Amino acid sequence: MENYEEKKQIPADIYNKRIMTTAILVDGGFYRKRAKLLAGEKRPAERVKELFEYCLYHLEDKNDKRYLYRIFYYDCPPSKKNIYNPITKNTINLGESELFTWTNEFFNELKTKRKVALRLGSLSENQLNYNIKPEVFKKLLRGTIKLEDLTLNDCKLNIEQKGVDMRIGIDISSLAFKKQVNQIILIAGDSDFVPASKQARREGIDFILDPMGNHIKDDLFEHIDGIEDKSHKLKNKIHKTIKIPCL
Repeated sequence: MENYEEKKQIPADIYNKRIMTTAILVDGGFYRKRAKLLAGEKRPAERVKELFEYCLYHLEDKNDKRYLYRIFYYDCPPSKKNIYNPITKNTINLGESELFTWTNEFFNELKTKRKVALRLGSLSENQLNYNIKPEVFKKLLRGTIKLEDLTLNDCKLNIEQKGVDMRIGIDISSLAFKKQVNQIILIAGDSDFVPASKQARREGIDFILDPMGNHIKDDLFEHIDGIEDKSHKLKNKIHKTIKIPCL
């Protein structure tokens, strides 16, 4: 009788929820850029905690009972290359920069998190150089400013990743074909994943995108099963301890 009474107190729709094994894939460069814009600068350990909690928010759903398979995080290790700065006319050792130290601490902290797989690509060393920012270049063409007026803030370090998109695509395909999950949530901001998402959906995978408030093209909707944007969690700086539902 007690079990029956307890059961009556549970909302009826909970028995109709779909059981979903969910993999969460994160484009790391995109996430760090959006998180910095939405929630500001943070120390490596704080950013990792924020990232982990952000992923777990996706397990809270009114229609599905989601269990975490794994969080896959894709990024590139920082460069240690010596690079010439055209503004200061000095050679900079990127291996001694704050960004190098911060990124390595971030990765080391991320490795300690349960249910997280770190997938690292590489940086294109040949494409690593300083470029004048587009808006500043327009001012130069208009004659608003001269070359001698350029400052360090007018240039941006051009960083091109290699292997990240490929690793995301391979993992999506592998998860789908091996039937390891029945739901994939991708945190990313571009459409490079479309071929992999189409393939996963043909295998019966529920494919969801979180663009973190970033604008996406209208025709992208036909290649996914829905949008779940949790970026408001970062804006409101809502952080709480979340239990990981795992199978």
